[in-house]
Amino acid sequence: MFEFNGLHHTQLAIPPGAEAQIRAFYGDVLGMTELEKPPVLAARGGCWFRGGALELHFGVEQDFVPARKAHPGLLVADLDALAERLTDAGVGVDWDDNFPGHRRFYAFDPLGNRLEFLEPEAKR
Repeated sequence: MFEFNGLHHTQLAIPPGAEAQIRAFYGDVLGMTELEKPPVLAARGGCWFRGGALELHFGVEQDFVPARKAHPGLLVADLDALAERLTDAGVGVDWDDNFPGHRRFYAFDPLGNRLEFLEPEAKR
């Protein structure tokens, strides 16, 4: 019998030529580390990032449409610090208290892809 052991990565689409915008946001603003793509995949464009055990891959899609509803849910330690960092960078943060057991907010990357950031509430 098989079992799932975790999530290796989530991929989001970007339009051709948008790598610089993605690097500025995910690398500079969010502080993620860019990973070197294997040469055969690098030829397709896009870029990959890692933050902690999480990987986000960005693939070029010719007829790009941002993911406005579908989104990765990213667990964060110190959600308030991340919200402040995003706000300081001019990124809007939309808090939502409708997920039991977690504090969370939504934000959009520069291309309009929706991101959910959440942190488990402290047990009382």
